[in-house]
Amino acid sequence: MNIKSPVFLIILLLISTVSFSQHSNPDTLNAKFIPQGIVLNGVLNEAEWSSSQVISNFRQRELKEGAEPTERTEVSVLYTQSALYIGIKCFDSSPDKIIARFLQRDFDWGQEDNFEVIMSPFNDKRNGYLFIINPNGARADAQITNEGEYFNVDWNGVWDAAAVINEDGWSAEIYIPFSTLQYPDKQEQEWGINFERNIRRKNEQVLWQGWSRNYEVETISQAGVLAGLKDIKGKLRWEIKPYALGGVNLSNQQNPGYNGKVGLDINKNLLSTLKLNLTVNTDFAQVESDRIQVNLSRFSIYYPEKRDFFLEGAGNYDFSMANGNTIFYSRKIGINNFELLPVLGGARVYGKVSNTNIGFLSLQTGSRDSTPSTNYSVIRVRQDIGARSSIGFITTSTANGESSNQVFGVDGKYVTSKFLKNKNLRIGAVFAASLTKGADNSKNLSYLLYAEYPNDLLSAVVATASVQKNFNPELGFLRRDNYREYIAAVEFRPRWFTKYGIKQLEFTPFEMDLYLNDETGKIESYDLQFCPLAINFKSGEWIEFNIERSFDSPPEAFDLNDDITIPLGDYRMMNYVIQGGTFDARKIYIMGYFNWGDFYTGKGKSLGTNWGWNINRHLNLEAEYSYNDLDLPQGNLITNELSGRIRYSFNTKLNISLFAQWNSEEDILGFNFRLHWIPKIGSDFYFVINQNYGERLPYRRVQQTNAAAKLVWRFAF
Repeated sequence: MNIKSPVFLIILLLISTVSFSQHSNPDTLNAKFIPQGIVLNGVLNEAEWSSSQVISNFRQRELKEGAEPTERTEVSVLYTQSALYIGIKCFDSSPDKIIARFLQRDFDWGQEDNFEVIMSPFNDKRNGYLFIINPNGARADAQITNEGEYFNVDWNGVWDAAAVINEDGWSAEIYIPFSTLQYPDKQEQEWGINFERNIRRKNEQVLWQGWSRNYEVETISQAGVLAGLKDIKGKLRWEIKPYALGGVNLSNQQNPGYNGKVGLDINKNLLSTLKLNLTVNTDFAQVESDRIQVNLSRFSIYYPEKRDFFLEGAGNYDFSMANGNTIFYSRKIGINNFELLPVLGGARVYGKVSNTNIGFLSLQTGSRDSTPSTNYSVIRVRQDIGARSSIGFITTSTANGESSNQVFGVDGKYVTSKFLKNKNLRIGAVFAASLTKGADNSKNLSYLLYAEYPNDLLSAVVATASVQKNFNPELGFLRRDNYREYIAAVEFRPRWFTKYGIKQLEFTPFEMDLYLNDETGKIESYDLQFCPLAINFKSGEWIEFNIERSFDSPPEAFDLNDDITIPLGDYRMMNYVIQGGTFDARKIYIMGYFNWGDFYTGKGKSLGTNWGWNINRHLNLEAEYSYNDLDLPQGNLITNELSGRIRYSFNTKLNISLFAQWNSEEDILGFNFRLHWIPKIGSDFYFVINQNYGERLPYRRVQQTNAAAKLVWRFAF
């Protein structure tokens, strides 16, 4: 978030006088109708492909904005009444140098050659579906809300792909049933569409349309048009997904326990763009374990949602505030202190009606121990205004026999990509209030006001926010409360010295985050950061140096662990951080950081590293380690965190993974084994084993083992 100094205002005016088109003709791709589907094998040898329209007018976004690509790319689209087929030819003068590391579903596509398709069936220039494939035919996908403001990479759509590497490069075919998508009820469709290809060894990125560095592929307002879709009949009427689960729980403190469970998800399109989801006896046994983090701050840690039920259409419920706060945080439903609570059932409605985005959810959880059965509900509505702007509101509620809580919020924003001819600008406001049964509901407000200038050469933001002491979003996430916050920053990213192998330099002359106590007006904390230099190399390596000046005056003492407490006081701290990494598309890559300086009453240093070894497309290894060493008058504290993951993919439909973690401060040692098989697209089989070990390394014994097998089968008609 950025404030504009006079120097940067001058730079802003100079760079804003240059404007050029980021579109090239043709910018419309006509889909060709075929009476029946093609064989999905990645080889475009059917006659239908040769008679369809082919587009190849891609341009570079990186490394040379607007330049012709160094390798040719061709795309065609076919369709039947029920599905879309996209054919891709990625020519490559050195096919033996193509980087293709993964086979598994939801692979890390930033590490290798890939091809990305984004589609906006609503053609609202805001929301869409992103489909990614690599030269092995591995698949990943995401739902895009508000041109990437909400990027839901955990969504898993029903679609398939195949790819082959050949002497000319690589080619692929993508199959997307229309039932996977939500689109207007029209005889003839016209969708927004764009394509991106990444050639990793060259760090080259090419797009069909909207190839300015100020945009990403998810900036769907800059996309081209997919035309020619007529009388498609792939609307999802009913989708039924029953599951069966069997498991065993072993503990050294009690007798073995066995469980069997069945449940059901039912999906139905209420309208062509509005989907109803009913769930009964929901279970999440297949979800991978969280990585438990050491927390050396006085604030809560945010853990991401991983459960499939909450992921599809998640952007329809998003209502974010400043400082990582959010009004709706789905992990508050059915999880208590990392333990799963039973979800008895519920309903969701999400999608779009004309220019109105809708998200409704209501779930009932069962009771367990001291946690009562509770209903969780949310209603989120956002109305599109103009090309990219919107207004909206949200209501959340938690209620049980002991308590209830409601939150009401409104938000609005103005967004344009035509500020100063061709620059991005966002201006917005968010307001919310809470009501809690039996609590003091005065001083129960929160707000955020912001202005952002997010562009490639110069990025700037200013904002102010507040959370009063009694604001209580029980169905949300609140990192801290009782504050007024002021934010400002400037980042300058010139592309100098490119002939010396430098891709881009980054300078952050000013970044401020200031907190005042909302009641007293006293400065409670601030962070001032200065980045004198960060370098991104054309080879993919990067290095960065930061200087951080901070102040903290905790309103009350807080514990770092059972033995060390940070007392009340005013703490002024200076820290230095150096970090860097190798190109993550390499077979072996590593990234790390080292931080040293003041820590409240004493000194501290920390270091961390993560590395990966992509042995081949079947076997991939990852590891992450962090170390903290605090030297304080109250005592010394040393913490270690180590986690590792091994993945083996037999093919694109079957893989196994082993995740292990050790946390010295929380005294956690655990393993998570997970097998995932896709017997047919949309159906899944999982086999999962979780093990936790007791205290006193290296004499630990298995304390608890949970194993479960789960089959989910999809019926669609």
